[in-house]
Amino acid sequence: MATEIQKTVRGFVAQELKGRHEYLDSLAEAPLPLYEKFRETGLANWWIPKENGGLGLTLSDSVDIVNELAYGDAGVAFTLFISVLGTSIVSLYGSEELKDAYLTPMAANGSYCATLGSERNAGSELGRIETVATRSGSELVLNGEKFFSTNSGFADFLVVVAASAEDPADHLAVLVPRDTPGLHITKRWDVIGLRASATYEVAFDNCRVPASYRLEGNGLRLLEIGLNASRILIATTALGIARRIRDHCMDYAKRKPLKGATLLDSPVFAAKLGQMEMQIDVMKSQCRAAARDYDDIMAAPDPGAVFARQGTLKSALTAKMFCGQTGWDVASTGSEMFGGLGFTNELPIGKLLRDIRYVSIVEGGDDVLRELVFSRYVIPVPRRS
Repeated sequence: MATEIQKTVRGFVAQELKGRHEYLDSLAEAPLPLYEKFRETGLANWWIPKENGGLGLTLSDSVDIVNELAYGDAGVAFTLFISVLGTSIVSLYGSEELKDAYLTPMAANGSYCATLGSERNAGSELGRIETVATRSGSELVLNGEKFFSTNSGFADFLVVVAASAEDPADHLAVLVPRDTPGLHITKRWDVIGLRASATYEVAFDNCRVPASYRLEGNGLRLLEIGLNASRILIATTALGIARRIRDHCMDYAKRKPLKGATLLDSPVFAAKLGQMEMQIDVMKSQCRAAARDYDDIMAAPDPGAVFARQGTLKSALTAKMFCGQTGWDVASTGSEMFGGLGFTNELPIGKLLRDIRYVSIVEGGDDVLRELVFSRYVIPVPRRS
């Protein structure tokens, strides 16, 4: 990441996020006003392609940006990057008209999109999706409910995965403008972490959009492809939180008396922080390696076709699993260093512990991803590495 961009992101974190953990943990009305401050930096939706008016930064750049944002607050980071899921699907598989109509304004306005796959009954078995898209003349009519969708309450548009009424084995990915009649926000979830973000339940009741708003390809496959970028950046939030925990522990150790000295002089503390530093370094390497894999495909002459063949990237899966599990280990060790205070809301460590837990839960829990790695990369002998 260019030095100037890094300085800009760090300046935003220092000015808007530092010392505000109670506010950022309050489930305040979304979107938070501070997101407008980020838009003013010129970095909002930094990954949108240049041909659509964006900065066109790579996923490797995104790892560095999200690492800095998550150090300040993971919920803020999540809100600011999660649109990469929907926009990447539209960028790769949408018509030029859709890209001009929806990606270009997002780049100009620093606004948001949301992606809706999850459902109450389907869970991680997305093949059981019950939301249905029915062809009606020149339109698609959507009916059903979606369980978890971040940013959908204030997004410009939603990318909705639905089963085809004509062929239930087929699935569609459909762009739905947020103000479309029949689209209803039914609930904002009271989440235990990442409370600066906003995740919603959404219902569709005879929601009509032009049939041309369908994206090219099977909807489940497109969702799988879009998840590559967002999973790598979710893994990166664990890196940012882990760095914050390490520094928080160091600051506390300098003040905490212990046996005539401070906790900083304890060899036990030193060993734990040395372990943390090793874990943080490997997490960073894993996120950057996965981002390079993604960027290599995006640099190909036809990245949409390459991703359609590849589907889920192994490095995206392993980065998310590894960083979620390792980050949780860092957070657990960090909370123990504060003794009883580590089990209170007196210090930020409790919030950091709750925030990092999401990495192993959203966009496929660890057990789901383990099975996916097994079926895609262990059973097929040629794909083992």
